Amino acid sequence: MVILREGICPGATAQLIKALKEQNVKTVVDLVSADIEDLAQRCSISYKTLVAVRRVLLAQYSPFPSNAADLYEELLGSTAILSTGNQSLDKLLDSGLYTGELTEFVGAPGSGKTQVCLSLAVNVACALKQKVLYIDTTGGLSSARLLQLIQSQVDSLEEQSEALQRIEVVRVFEVYRLLEVLQDLRATSTWQVTGARGSVKALVLDSATAVLSPILGGQQMDGMSLMMQLARELKLLARELGISVIVTNCVVRDIGAGVKPALGCTWSYVPNIRILLRRGADAAGPGKRSATVLKSSRQVGGKYTGHKTTDRAQQATRLAHCLCDNSNK
Repeated sequence: MVILREGICPGATAQLIKALKEQNVKTVVDLVSADIEDLAQRCSISYKTLVAVRRVLLAQYSPFPSNAADLYEELLGSTAILSTGNQSLDKLLDSGLYTGELTEFVGAPGSGKTQVCLSLAVNVACALKQKVLYIDTTGGLSSARLLQLIQSQVDSLEEQSEALQRIEVVRVFEVYRLLEVLQDLRATSTWQVTGARGSVKALVLDSATAVLSPILGGQQMDGMSLMMQLARELKLLARELGISVIVTNCVVRDIGAGVKPALGCTWSYVPNIRILLRRGADAAGPGKRSATVLKSSRQVGGKYTGHKTTDRAQQATRLAHCLCDNSNK
């Protein structure tokens, strides 16, 4: 709720704001829903002045309706697809990572979450020549491995240096600092984390679990609120800046012998795409990694078979799998 204050819009003088607050009109909602003629008389303020201020505030804070055709045209004009550098993974993701969306990779330790993040960051920097903001919350990012992946794609030292400069790494170990970094990026719409200029095309958060798990559960009542604030910032960044947001998450034991993504049911509504990574005995064979689509905003139920099956068979039918050799970049 927006609080009325001096300078909030042209004509909102200190005298006007004081007079309105004396009549218990403290927010924009209070003003636009009030009887302007009656309010002008009670405040001894010009009716035309109040009408003008009200009109400006409505223009600033009211949503304007859009039809579906306009929204679709905007989507077509603002959406780009970023290749991960792995054809099988691109196919699983419906051609790649979409800007304006949040993609989450979940898996147990050693399942390849960080490896996938490094590989796609390198591909965006080398092949697409776009900038990446890589937020490391675990301290697990290896600069040597990052350089090794870049060297596998480009040969010259100059190109390798340019690719490294396109990947900005920020190490953050608590949620408040993470929110500051994200809010700064969104507020400026430019790369102000280290002073470099230029727009970011992909943002990698590896991992969300590391900063959220310590504040969830127990007597820490603010944990859920901070988690949803983080979700809001990530979604706004994807939407407003037209970037692809990639997040990693751990898994926890489910009822029975299975596993499920961590951070609970509330967080499950945040990602547009959710991919489960497995390796070793959990995959199709030794030395293999499997990627399973758990959730997708683009893969509709019409793609699935319509015959009657048991719950387990139906789930197996609906999950798409992508096998990635352990030696893949």
